[in-house]
Amino acid sequence: MLSTASDLVFSGGRDGNLFALDALDGKSLWHVGVGGTVSGGPITYSVDGQQYIAAAAEGVLYVFSLLK
Repeated sequence: MLSTASDLVFSGGRDGNLFALDALDGKSLWHVGVGGTVSGGPITYSVDGQQYIAAAAEGVLYVFSLLK
């Protein structure tokens, strides 16, 4: 599980979904099926001011850009 300073929580599970929740009220904001168990916790990083979320599932690294 990963929480950000912008009140987002990211996690995934054995059901093959990676998801984002509002940290303040727990409301589901986004999810995507990645086709397999999400292993380990997601990470976040920034390149030239753009923030990304990365997570591994079944040997594949998925990376998503957060909207500004």
